[in-house]
Amino acid sequence: MSAVIIPARYGSTRFPGKVLADIDGKPMIVRVAEQAVQTSADKVIVVTDNEKVYDVCSNIDKVNVMMSPSDLSTGTDRVAFAAKNIDDDIIINVQGDEPFIPPLLIEQLIQGLKADKSLKMITACVPFADINNSENPSAVKVILDKDDYAIYFSRYPIPYNRDNIEGVIRYRHIGIYGFRRDYLFEFASQERTYLEKCENLEQLRAIENGVKIKVVKTDYNPLSVDTLEDLQNILKILDMRNK
Repeated sequence: MSAVIIPARYGSTRFPGKVLADIDGKPMIVRVAEQAVQTSADKVIVVTDNEKVYDVCSNIDKVNVMMSPSDLSTGTDRVAFAAKNIDDDIIINVQGDEPFIPPLLIEQLIQGLKADKSLKMITACVPFADINNSENPSAVKVILDKDDYAIYFSRYPIPYNRDNIEGVIRYRHIGIYGFRRDYLFEFASQERTYLEKCENLEQLRAIENGVKIKVVKTDYNPLSVDTLEDLQNILKILDMRNK
């Protein structure tokens, strides 16, 4: 069985209350949850530390809501907290600031874990349409081996194209994760690792501990909301689509 768990922290540093930000008449967290329920997941759960978010999500059809302690430091910690209360073997962590995450992408992660029982962790990436955009450290890059397992994640533009080879592709990591249940608990219980601290990327904890991460390639360009400016840009895109 599988569950999609959406961590929804209210107190974002750069954009407090962003999960309740209005996007064309709906709170952002509602849009995320509505995407998730269009998959084959047996459960969709929003886990939050805020009563306002809890109340809003309680009215979403086919979605369960859990309150978490406010002292959990990461989204993965909140996902692990919620997962302890269910028995599903496949856990998909969908970020609460991805209002347009495609149900198909979520489904690909579910099916990837179902198809390969040896997989402990799976995520996704998309090629940069404009390689110049890969210079932005906020856009995390990933390099893959020939079987589409992650070699490394970095905020630095990798691979570095020393000799200006034509046709070099850089992949942007998309912050959606699938875990085998037991490995989620193992991952959440481990200390932060050296490279994880250097890059401030928690997925490097798995790499440093020798766990292979499968990476699904997609054509979805993330429209996540980290700042008020991101929200304004998304509203402009929606306005253009509606015209």
